[in-house]
Order: sequence, then structure tokens, then C-alpha cells
Amino acid sequence: MTDVFNNWKLILLLCLTLGLAPFFPEPHLWGKLKWVAGGAVGMGPMDWFDLVFHGFPFILLVRKTVLTLFKK
Repeated sequence: MTDVFNNWKLILLLCLTLGLAPFFPEPHLWGKLKWVAGGAVGMGPMDWFDLVFHGFPFILLVRKTVLTLFKK
């Protein structure tokens, strides 16, 4: 199961699909991040879940990058 979280191809695919969907008019994650940067006024629990859901692939990408860079 841990191979799923360490697979470069899968992580990049998740970032480009789930992480950025829907693509129009702007990536969903980008809109949520702007909302949080603006003070997160009016964000409910579903909006926070949505932020984590769309941001998880990018968290995996950062994790994998750090592990690869600092691997002995």
C-alpha cells in the first residue's frame, strides 16, 4: 500500500487531475487557496474538506520530493 504513496507517476497524475479539477474558470484548489488567503470568511466544513481533498495530491508531491532530495 505504501508504494501507492511513493509512485511518481501516480502522484503527478493525481496532481494534474484531482488536484486541479475543475479546470475552468480557474483550478478549484487555486480558488480555495485564494479564499483562505482572504480570511476564509464564510467557509464551512465542506469547503475545508474540499480544500484538503484537492490539496492532498500536492502534499504527496511535496513529501515525495523532500524524501527523494534528502535520501541517504
